[in-house]
Amino acid sequence: MHSAASLRSAFTVPHDWIIPDWPVPGRVRAVCTTRTGGVSEGPYGSMNLGDHVADDPVAVQANRALLAQSLAMSSSPAAVPVFMNQVHGTHVQWLGRPEATDPVFEADACTTLEAGIACVIMVADCLPVLFANADGSQVAAAHAGWRGLAGPAGGDGVLEAVVKAFGGPKGLRAWLGPCIGPTAFEVGPEVRAAFCEPDGDAAVFFRPYGGAKFLADLAGLARHRLRRIGVTDIHGNDSTERWCTVENPSRFFSYRRDQRSLGGSGRLAAAIWIDA
Repeated sequence: MHSAASLRSAFTVPHDWIIPDWPVPGRVRAVCTTRTGGVSEGPYGSMNLGDHVADDPVAVQANRALLAQSLAMSSSPAAVPVFMNQVHGTHVQWLGRPEATDPVFEADACTTLEAGIACVIMVADCLPVLFANADGSQVAAAHAGWRGLAGPAGGDGVLEAVVKAFGGPKGLRAWLGPCIGPTAFEVGPEVRAAFCEPDGDAAVFFRPYGGAKFLADLAGLARHRLRRIGVTDIHGNDSTERWCTVENPSRFFSYRRDQRSLGGSGRLAAAIWIDA
């Protein structure tokens, strides 16, 4: 097992990128980027990794190359980051070498058994969730916006789908990254209904906020759903302000904060992979 301090020494990354501190085998590596370390400008400054926003494509590719370089320098074989076309769904994509060289798929989670393939999730308010099993033989990453988290018509969401891809919750560890926090995530009654109609216990994660609106705890909902299906070894985002993308503008991108006021928002990335 590696501590956060020992893992940080193994990476060549900007000082404020997040190295998850969780009890996984040493061959499991993970990192979550911040705004620091890239070449983008304006509302995308500086480490925007999203190529679907209005940022300069040359800058985005340079930022992705910087991420790939950081991952490659910290693992053997050199880890290759795989980006997906995220669609707020529940599909889990298995990654092998073809996907690592030519990713053309739509999915909101990915998983692999192969060393050197980095599962990558991009976010700018949604919640990134990383997974690893007890022996480090399988890792996964999930994009948990409220739609993917709730799932279709009260069915299984993206986190349940990932746990199924591991064959169940036994020995599974999860790490939650930064997302919009419970003092900033204003939602309508349809969002509350998507969670609370099939599961009354989810109501505690919604607080009335003016008229028919609510403030929702996205990370709290994720922890609740994970525990409900047997995943109890959960780390990272505890719904406090330091994890909130909206409340930390110098460190995190936030679509809700930046798109209206600045005309655009970049994307952070959380990545996990297996070292040989």
